[in-house]
Amino acid sequence: MDQRIINLYDEYTHQPLSRDVFLKRLVKITGSMAAAMSILPLIETNYAHAAVTQSDELFTERVSWEGANGKMTGYFARPKKEAKYASVMVIHENRGLNPHIEDVARRAARAGYVALAPDALAPQGGTPENQDQAREMFGKIDAQQNLQNFIKGFDYLKTRNDTNGSMGCVGFCWGGAMVNQLAVHVPDLKAGVSFYGRQPDAADVPKIKAAIQLHYGSQDERINAGIAAYEEALKKAGVRYELYIYEGAQHAFHNDTSTARYNEAAAKLAWQRTLDFYKKYL
Repeated sequence: MDQRIINLYDEYTHQPLSRDVFLKRLVKITGSMAAAMSILPLIETNYAHAAVTQSDELFTERVSWEGANGKMTGYFARPKKEAKYASVMVIHENRGLNPHIEDVARRAARAGYVALAPDALAPQGGTPENQDQAREMFGKIDAQQNLQNFIKGFDYLKTRNDTNGSMGCVGFCWGGAMVNQLAVHVPDLKAGVSFYGRQPDAADVPKIKAAIQLHYGSQDERINAGIAAYEEALKKAGVRYELYIYEGAQHAFHNDTSTARYNEAAAKLAWQRTLDFYKKYL
């Protein structure tokens, strides 16, 4: 697919670009409205395409905890056997908690972890089905309150009798940026895995105590612009880290609900590296 289309969609999903403007610009690239409409299903996320990890061997439930500005809610999964497990927080992209992220939580649970996938939009009533509405809601999030809501999610996990106190997190896009922020602000976090997430300020990197694993697509120019400074800061601070760039992969290459951007080989390799990382540090 024309890289200009991928870049335009990335701009649309991350910048204050209206759908009308997005479609007009898409028509200019494709040459006609008909061509633009044929492209849309390939670049937009369709949760009907989300992989479904069988939950027969899992215990799942909806949970809640008190956040900084209202009740937080999330999707919870763990192995069915009652025991104490290491915890992994699974953090969604900038469209809120959806079937894809819930499936990632089940994948983590199948690997032997307690998995909690919070909904950042819970204080505003929860993630809506309309993705454009969700984007507008993200624009209203207070960054500091939101950070505290996720930190309080770790506090909630500590209160459960099926966790052992060892905590990690994994996030994608918006969630990948949140992983980097949690690594800065949660000193007892042991392992953070960020998929194509915005990097933290270099001045904050020395605060990181966790081991960090970073995954990027080589075609993701917007996010990749911050890699060099982040890696330099990680090295100077002596933070344990792993950094992988997947050749030919786009932003959101792990999301299997977007046909044009999903890269199966990169996604599977990155997820296996994630599990190996957790096995080492959690």
